[in-house]
Amino acid sequence: MSGRVMVVGACGRMGEQVRHGVQQHPDLTLSAALEAPGHPRLGELLEEGVVLEDDPVAALQRADVAIDFTVPSATLENLEQAAEAGVAYVTGTTGFTPDQFAQIAACAERIPVVHAPNFSLSVNVLGHLAREAARLLGEGFDAELFEIHHAAKRDAPSGTALFLAESVAEGQGRPLSDRLVLERAGEIGARPEGSIGIQTLRGGDNPGEHTVYLVGQGERLELTHRSATRDHFAQGAVRCAAWLIGRPAGLHPIETIYGLSA
Repeated sequence: MSGRVMVVGACGRMGEQVRHGVQQHPDLTLSAALEAPGHPRLGELLEEGVVLEDDPVAALQRADVAIDFTVPSATLENLEQAAEAGVAYVTGTTGFTPDQFAQIAACAERIPVVHAPNFSLSVNVLGHLAREAARLLGEGFDAELFEIHHAAKRDAPSGTALFLAESVAEGQGRPLSDRLVLERAGEIGARPEGSIGIQTLRGGDNPGEHTVYLVGQGERLELTHRSATRDHFAQGAVRCAAWLIGRPAGLHPIETIYGLSA
């Protein structure tokens, strides 16, 4: 029996890619498609038996797992409904505050949840490599990150950039929270020892590009991932959804699904 998937934000940039990914997966079927109230395509037949709707309670009754790439407020609202309905949840939404992350964790006490800033297998491999490189190179190398995304992206820096910075910090064995630098302007003095900087660019339709720089004396190591499409993000989310069905409640790390756990 195929797993039933509800796609949240089904007509958005990622939602359309996710719906296509579900159609291609041998063990999943699209059972519900959700959009915000007032969306111009509400009531449209997206595929046989699936009409675009705005009622998460009704849609969740026909789902085993939901996939969500929207905005924090919408994700939290739908995640709470999924927890009430006992439906597993996969989300790639970024831009959450610490309090909102706590809400995700609270829902994960009732249902299985995967939250990741990036579902690309190669990006998660990049995080693994950045962690190991930072550990092996040690204190003699400064860490800096660069990211660029399309002009419509709402949050900065990207969730993926923060994930990569966290990976570097883990490799260095020191917390990121008191070392993260997101802005440099004016007479700022010398670079604080141990800091990790992120530079953000926005423009065009770039799906995402990230580079980790580990800069030493007379040499540097660069680790880069560039996206040409959003296909691999959607495929990864669909892979995680298939894996999540039937799992126990909890926040399941994507590294476990991809075999990257330490």
